[in-house]
Amino acid sequence: MKKRTIQFDVITIFPEVVSPYVEASILGRAQRDKLIQVQAHNLRDWTTDKHKTVDDTPYGGGAGMVMKVEPFEKAVKKVKRRLKKTRVIVTAASGKMFTQEDAKRLATYDQLIFLCGRYEGIDHRVTEHIADEALSIGNYVLTGGELPAMVMLDAISRMIPGVIEAESLKMESHNEEGSLEYPQYTKPDDYKGWKVPEILLSGDHKKIAEWRKENGL
Repeated sequence: MKKRTIQFDVITIFPEVVSPYVEASILGRAQRDKLIQVQAHNLRDWTTDKHKTVDDTPYGGGAGMVMKVEPFEKAVKKVKRRLKKTRVIVTAASGKMFTQEDAKRLATYDQLIFLCGRYEGIDHRVTEHIADEALSIGNYVLTGGELPAMVMLDAISRMIPGVIEAESLKMESHNEEGSLEYPQYTKPDDYKGWKVPEILLSGDHKKIAEWRKENGL
């Protein structure tokens, strides 16, 4: 089976916050193995004024600043590759809730471009005319879209063949509808009177499997 590389591009005004996370641990190894490629881009590189302005006051009034449409359009045009399947995602608190099914779906793409907002958000024309979809990771507000982008990038990467052992994926939470990962224990079997369930020490693999299934539902 031919190895496939998925390209992740994160467009943000703080590209320096992306690299430390994606270069460590499993994601770092996946990049070295050329299963994924992650690149963070500074949105200010696509501004035209000397101050590299990416935001302005909102029409209709209100507090805070709104990120401008023009830099995002220019950035996406430059970053987007001529690949078979490319998806542009804007991270937004008002977007559809990101799920494990979305992680599986998006893992089939060749390139994923994340647009990260700041301040009071992004001009809605970015969502309407540039992005393919808007996704949220929860019913709360963060200071920026970089954390949601990295959360989704992490979850999607795990669905790419070779990043995680296939056997490990079978046992994970949310990979089967209505199922979470069962409780896990390791040595010692008794710590300060906090004991591992006897069934896990029994050696009876059939009963252990039943216990795990029951406790994962």
